[in-house]
This record gives sequence, C-alpha cells and structure tokens, in this order.
Amino acid sequence: MVIKSINLETVCGITSTLPDHDRPEVAFAGKSNVGKSSMINALMNRKSYARISATPGKTQTINFYNINDALYLVDLPGYGYARVSAKEKEQWGRMIERYLHGSSQLKSVFLLIDIRHEPSANDRLMYQWIVDQGYEPVIIATKLDKIKRSQVQKHVKMLKEGLALVTGTTVIPFSSVTKQGRDEIWELIGKDCEID
Repeated sequence: MVIKSINLETVCGITSTLPDHDRPEVAFAGKSNVGKSSMINALMNRKSYARISATPGKTQTINFYNINDALYLVDLPGYGYARVSAKEKEQWGRMIERYLHGSSQLKSVFLLIDIRHEPSANDRLMYQWIVDQGYEPVIIATKLDKIKRSQVQKHVKMLKEGLALVTGTTVIPFSSVTKQGRDEIWELIGKDCEID
C-alpha cells in the first residue's frame, strides 16, 4: 500500500466517546513493550509517528491513525504491565473491551506476541478474549530480527501451541528493523478492509 497521508485523528481516553465515521478499522493489541508502536511506524513507513518508548505501558489511550482517508489503524493500550496500578489496568481493560464491542467499523484484530518467548498468561487471556468477542485475530510474531533464521519455525510452533491457536489462524513473523512481514500485514488489511 502506498501511504499518501497519515493523520493521528482521534485519541480516546477512558471517558472519551469512540469516533463515529464510515471507514474500516483494523486494531492492534499486544502486551506492553511487544513492539506495537514500532510495527505501526513500519506499516506507515515513518520512523517515529507512533511514539515509541523504552518504558512499557506508554500507550494509555486508543489512537486512531487515518491512513490515506481510506482506513484507520487503531493502536490499543498495551496490557499486562506490572508497574501500573490495578485500577489503571482495569480501566484499560474496560476501554479495550468498550472499543471491541462498540466499534461498528472494526474489520480485524491483530495480536502482537514476542516471537522470542512463550506466550504469557496475559497473552493467552487476550487471545481467548478476542476470539470470544467473535474475531479471528491474526498473530504478529514481533522482534523476528532477534532470533536466528533457523529458529523461526520452532518459535512459531511455540507460539501456536502456547496460545492454543484455532486451526487455520494466520501467524506472521515480523521485524520492524528489517520490515519483514510488512507486506503480508498490508495484504491482509487490504483484503479485510476491501481496499487495494
């Protein structure tokens, strides 16, 4: 996809109303520090449009990026970060839930998991929960450049088994450094949103 324009159009906090528009949305979920902002930047061909931070739990809002006036990439707050109060975690959870239930334009959900590690309890909960909402999440296995090429299949298998993925679930190994996986992600987004 050729990116002609990007606009961080809406930032929704805990009490914000979700935007009302007629363009398709694609949402990205993942635990804190899994590389969500880096991946969104790689998709948008920008270095630092989505703010990247070494501090986990930085994205505390739902951010709507308008791409080419054709669709929205929706960045959900990271989950599972220990240094945030239980109250804040609960609020984020409610915010994500409200979005997944409340968006009439949501076409697909991508769940980002670090390819290097076994999925955490939070990852498994999030995956199951997205499935329970009626979505078939695509798994993006991030930080691909951090493992040897010979290890990729083994790690993908570990993710599939660790998450107990529904048969046929798409898993895309991805690196924001090399951009591997970027075209596959855009291809799926184009198909789900019915745009070229």
